[in-house]
Amino acid sequence: MRCPYCKHHDSKVLDTSHDSHGGIRRRRECLKCRQRFSSYERPILATPLIIKQDGNREEFDREKMARGIRISCAKRPVSAADIERMIGQVEVKLQKLGKAEVSSRVVGDLVMQTLKEVDQIAYVRYAIVYLGLDDLQSIRTEIDQLLED
Repeated sequence: MRCPYCKHHDSKVLDTSHDSHGGIRRRRECLKCRQRFSSYERPILATPLIIKQDGNREEFDREKMARGIRISCAKRPVSAADIERMIGQVEVKLQKLGKAEVSSRVVGDLVMQTLKEVDQIAYVRYAIVYLGLDDLQSIRTEIDQLLED
């Protein structure tokens, strides 16, 4: 594992732990500069191709989804660990579908469902962009629906 600080190739593992998604977190120390850092290992399972609204197909991009979730959770009391857990949950649900291709709508719906359970303001922020809520009345309708649930 290359040190993110000095780019040296050798490090020693100080601690290893398993997360709830089958991944492994390792705490490491660089043998050259002595800086400590964490690395994560997770199994790479096949994720489906995403069918966009215009019909184009593209590879599932975990970072693209993560960026949307992080933006919607900005300045909210949602921890980095919760955000990573949500990202992992959506990715696992996509893999469990067992399909070679899924609509981008499925991904968006899974993200919305997950955000709704964690932080309702982050959910509304994501919904404004994802659902294209472009006027106050449509935003109010979504919030009213949320309050009814």
